[in-house]
Amino acid sequence: MYSIEGYEFKIEDFFPISVMEKITDIRVECPEIIPWHAKRRRRRKKITKDGKLAILAADHPARGITSSGIDPMIMGNRQEFLGRIVRVLTDDRFDGVMGTTDVLEELFLVDYLITENGGKSILDDKVLIGCMNRGGLSGCRFEMNDRFTSWTAETLYEMGIDGAKLMFRLDPNSEDSGKTIKYCADAINELSDYGITVFLEALAVEGKEKGYKTKKNAEDIVKVVGIATALGKTSRYTWLKIPYSENYEIVAKATTCPILMLGGASKGDPTPVMEEFVKGMKAGKNVRGVLVGRNVIFPGKDDPRAVAGAIGRIVHDGISIDDAIDYLMKVRGKDMDFVRRYVNGT
Repeated sequence: MYSIEGYEFKIEDFFPISVMEKITDIRVECPEIIPWHAKRRRRRKKITKDGKLAILAADHPARGITSSGIDPMIMGNRQEFLGRIVRVLTDDRFDGVMGTTDVLEELFLVDYLITENGGKSILDDKVLIGCMNRGGLSGCRFEMNDRFTSWTAETLYEMGIDGAKLMFRLDPNSEDSGKTIKYCADAINELSDYGITVFLEALAVEGKEKGYKTKKNAEDIVKVVGIATALGKTSRYTWLKIPYSENYEIVAKATTCPILMLGGASKGDPTPVMEEFVKGMKAGKNVRGVLVGRNVIFPGKDDPRAVAGAIGRIVHDGISIDDAIDYLMKVRGKDMDFVRRYVNGT
């Protein structure tokens, strides 16, 4: 049975503020280190090692989302946000991270600081995915007009980024929703010319008084899957990011494209989403993993790396929910001095 056992992950113990200060120093004095170090990264020959992926979603602040759980500002604290991402990337069964330009560039700088002082790279052999469209800012009148305001296909290629994440939300009552679908189709065409893998998040939504609510039923998801896989001049590089639902085997049968499950908002307790992933991985052979964010970055008081490691083992090793919980509780809090060992002055 899951228990927090009095544990609380504290960011300063793993990722002290002095690391943030060093990143700013490099930004001021030598920003060209970012592309230089990016090109040094050892990349995978293929995007997967076993046909499956467990990826961290870290693009929320760029859309104006700062809340997680009961804290309305926690993701607006870049020490908390970035440090927890780094924490996840130190797990060997979690494949990589998806983020906007600022997030991935900060990770390159953290990796530079670690490797320059003899530490093991947190980015070598990991999958890096650039989020391209974050112009649909949460809560704004133009939210559904999700323009491409972050990575470009050209820059992804130049920086050696492994994939691109796109998103559209289908609202039949919004003209802007239709515009965003066209933006995604155009981006897929451009990305395909570079041979860049596309991770397309396709959601059915309905407008509510307090924003848009995602429809998480198999019927609506199947319809949006059919729209998503037909976008662009080719689907050969397309993976889908689709929410888990009941009757997920129906969703899996809607496409031959590989599917990654998303996790939604943090619940404070990581076990419900872990249970969903255990079920989802059994729904069809094309369900190939997860692209999960706040449930891993901010899993209540728990250790992000322990949660990531448990989910990575659900995806890659097919472990049960009980074994995943046992693993999580066994490894939480381990190796908390990793960054401090290699970044001088911390």
